[in-house]
Amino acid sequence: MSLVEEIKKRKTFAIISHPDAGKTTLTEKFLLYGGAIQTAGAVKSNKIKKTATSDFMEIEKQRGISVATSVMGFEYKDLNINILDTPGHKDFAEDTYRTLTAVDSVILVVDCVKGVEEQTERLMEVCRMRKTPVMIFVNKMDLEGKDAFDLLDELEDKLDIKVRPLSWPIGIGATFKGIYNLFDSSLKLFDPGKTKVEKNAEVIKDLSDAKLDLILGSQAAQLREDVELISGVYEEFDSKVYAKGDIAPVFFGSGVNNFGVQELLDTFCRIAPMPQGRQTTEGEVSPTEKDFSGFVFKIHANLDPKHRDRIAFLRICSGKFERNTFYHNVREGKKVRFANPTTFMARNKSLIEEAYPGDVIGLYDTGNFKIGDTLTEGKEFMFRGIPSFSPELFKELVNKDPMKSKQLEKGIQQLTDEGVAQLFTKEIGNRRIVGVVGELQFDVIKYRLEYEYGASCDFKPLQFFKACWLTSDRPDKLKEFCRLKSQEIVLDKDGNEVFLAPSQWILNLEKQNNPDIAFHFTSEFKTATELA
Repeated sequence: MSLVEEIKKRKTFAIISHPDAGKTTLTEKFLLYGGAIQTAGAVKSNKIKKTATSDFMEIEKQRGISVATSVMGFEYKDLNINILDTPGHKDFAEDTYRTLTAVDSVILVVDCVKGVEEQTERLMEVCRMRKTPVMIFVNKMDLEGKDAFDLLDELEDKLDIKVRPLSWPIGIGATFKGIYNLFDSSLKLFDPGKTKVEKNAEVIKDLSDAKLDLILGSQAAQLREDVELISGVYEEFDSKVYAKGDIAPVFFGSGVNNFGVQELLDTFCRIAPMPQGRQTTEGEVSPTEKDFSGFVFKIHANLDPKHRDRIAFLRICSGKFERNTFYHNVREGKKVRFANPTTFMARNKSLIEEAYPGDVIGLYDTGNFKIGDTLTEGKEFMFRGIPSFSPELFKELVNKDPMKSKQLEKGIQQLTDEGVAQLFTKEIGNRRIVGVVGELQFDVIKYRLEYEYGASCDFKPLQFFKACWLTSDRPDKLKEFCRLKSQEIVLDKDGNEVFLAPSQWILNLEKQNNPDIAFHFTSEFKTATELA
């Protein structure tokens, strides 16, 4: 099979949402339809395992939330589909932001009871910024939630994007009977509570058919009225406009009960984009280019705690990746070879011989990779748009057991390499400062340091407002600023100077008083793009 044919077979997307919207449950139903699992593990039933397939870290199982992106692949309708299931909690948003650099489209899950929430709006901002095509799945229609038309208005208003429903709910809550597929004009009824895929017969294709009244009773007239209203209010769906990120198709359903999931998945397979090009420091790289290239967007230590392994997640952008072939790590200027590249089903891994653009593979790493690293067949360019954002909370790392200093140092280095937090060093006293975007990240770090590395620590709160990376065309001015502000100057993991601004007022004052110095709010300060 040619490179172009392999590329056309692939769809790589992320599922994003506010916490508890049902994102991980929807992920598992996709895996169920793809035959990757036989029974859904997230359904609340005493008869089956209660923890989700994609939540594999012990702390995720204990808290019932996703705190790290999971990578899963399956085959469906002759396509190779890669799902990146992301954390929903705002405290782990940075992991989600970076994950969005590695996908070609997004499915955004919205709870029909709560509607659009703050974290959903922030995630959509990142999608709009990257012009990533978005599909929206309005979940939990089996509960008493908001009216479907009201939800569409809310989606357009709060997410600042045009929407077009491609499926429509028949009733809501106790009266919810099924989904009418507006994309291909078909009606399917489902039995609630399914944990296994069963063939659901297609009931009817013509809304004027009298059988509809026998099946739905009084709800048939309401369905006909709703469909007529949709046709009059919303423009015909245009897949090209969707591909540009300018319109979001909307689907309704109940992930936990398998309502509307197949309509979403089937339409996704038909219209979601195949692997797209990526921007680099030397221009755009097309997936059809012969030479291999890819970038590391995530690192995870101790994916399997029994083996203390460290995995770098690589998005393949062009060419063909082959096992046991030497590739060029651009940042280090070194040749690297991988004997055991893998694909994933959450924690479960499978050895692969080759992979193509759109695929996400795992590379065993001994500590050489950093997030954003680029692999090529020899070309000297770096993929762009994979920054670290300025943290919002800062605490000093305090070692509670001096006998475990080595374990603590190794643990905090590896965990911050993963991107769960940022590590800054204050040269005076060699103090370690951890910066995060949410308080819960400190709990995760403390938990993982203890249970994965055997290190015990505390965190001492520090009063800083924002971390600002510093650059200047006047090295003398930068040096003098760092000398005068030595109490607020730290180094990031790459040795770059960072100013920890105590407050917004002081930050504004320093920017005003130091016009020769640029204050950057992401680590990607070598490019013109500022994402903050």
